[in-house]
Amino acid sequence: MSAPVAQEELPILEALINIRNRLTALKKDRGEYIKAVDVNSLYQAVVKQVTKLNDVRDDQTKYNNRVDATLADVFSLLSLFFLTIGKTRDAVAAYSQIASMKQILNHMSESGVYNESDLKPFERRLHDLRQTVQTDATHSKHVEALTKLLERQLNECDTIVTSLQDSLEERSEELVPISQKLVTLRRQIVTLAAKPGFHKSELKPALEELRKIDSQRVDGKFMGPGGVVPASQAFCSSLLEDCFEIVQELKAQEESKHVASSLKPIRDRLQDLRGELEGLVLTHRWSLRETDLWNYSLSLQEIDKMRIDGKFVDSDGNRPGGQYVLLYLLRRCYGLIYRLLSSSEPVSEELMPIANKLTTVKRCLNEVLKHGGPFSPRDLYPYQLALFQIDSMRKDGKFIGTDGSIPEGQGILTAHLSECHELIEMLKESMDEEGEFYDDEEEDEDEDEDEENDFDTVTHSDDADDDEKERRSLKNF
Repeated sequence: MSAPVAQEELPILEALINIRNRLTALKKDRGEYIKAVDVNSLYQAVVKQVTKLNDVRDDQTKYNNRVDATLADVFSLLSLFFLTIGKTRDAVAAYSQIASMKQILNHMSESGVYNESDLKPFERRLHDLRQTVQTDATHSKHVEALTKLLERQLNECDTIVTSLQDSLEERSEELVPISQKLVTLRRQIVTLAAKPGFHKSELKPALEELRKIDSQRVDGKFMGPGGVVPASQAFCSSLLEDCFEIVQELKAQEESKHVASSLKPIRDRLQDLRGELEGLVLTHRWSLRETDLWNYSLSLQEIDKMRIDGKFVDSDGNRPGGQYVLLYLLRRCYGLIYRLLSSSEPVSEELMPIANKLTTVKRCLNEVLKHGGPFSPRDLYPYQLALFQIDSMRKDGKFIGTDGSIPEGQGILTAHLSECHELIEMLKESMDEEGEFYDDEEEDEDEDEDEENDFDTVTHSDDADDDEKERRSLKNF
């Protein structure tokens, strides 16, 4: 439960709520692109309130009241706005990504279903984000309070990763292949259970694999070379029993009743969220505004908070069947949000249509170059026209926003444009080479025709002489 708000913090809370409302209104406005100047203005307003908050608080005391919750919401929204305007390499943009990673890592720790390959991407990403935060701190781009906040979040994520790695290191080498296989099987089983139209017969291959692993145990223990009992038996045994438990639960239910009726509204909501997020993964370059992910995050957090001791309960406080399916869907949605956040490109929303067009033109030109000619100037005309139109949008070599500003992503667009022009020149060169080849062939054909004509002339001349001789001989006769 959050602590009460001190009297001196009430004006700060009011100001933060006002900023959050302004950010929410700006997020909902689809009439025009989000402008960097608006985002920076709101960011400066937040910095002002954070400075005031630091003045009235003690650095040694940990606070957790409504001010902290509102500030977290504001920073989450600001982080998404920074991604939307293309400032993906800014420390503020790292906030939402760190928060998303923390949620996923906590779920991994809770479930115990992970291996080394699952942790490596998080390690790399945390390292990259820490470098971003430290670089911005070195250049004093942000207030010290923001840097401390981000470093604290990064440290919390590092602590979780370290804890997960330590639990993996406790496993003996002999049991590593078994544990990895069990992690994979558990994921396959739960994925099947969450699939629409799932039939229990599809569980048969996974169940056979589980029985093979179970048959390797002697008196309930996995044995190593020479009959030695390796360490970390509890981890593998509990994971194996967990898999059997899920399979039995799913087999005991009918095909359309993987989730108890009391939990179906949650299941349906999670399936809808997953479908929408998977659609965004496919079309995010054309349709995603990163601030839209805020609504998805809020919905998932609301569902996550419904759990009691890690389980969903009904109105009577019971834990109905279908928990594994709901947890799988919840974690799948968290993973999709993280994927969308980490794939955000350093190009502002205003320039994204141009970036998409250049990417499409470049992809088409590469395909044309890959598959070869022959080409004609007419074949290249649509690409040249598209590049000419994009080139004409620039002023003094820059793409200018509607408000006269210079949006983020200039370097990426310029690089794409240069690559497209280079590809056009390469195609023109290949066209010229093919043209020379065909010209040589035509010259050879012309020479052959001249020789044939000369032969025909000589032949016709000889025939004429023979005819004249024949006429003379007839006349004499």
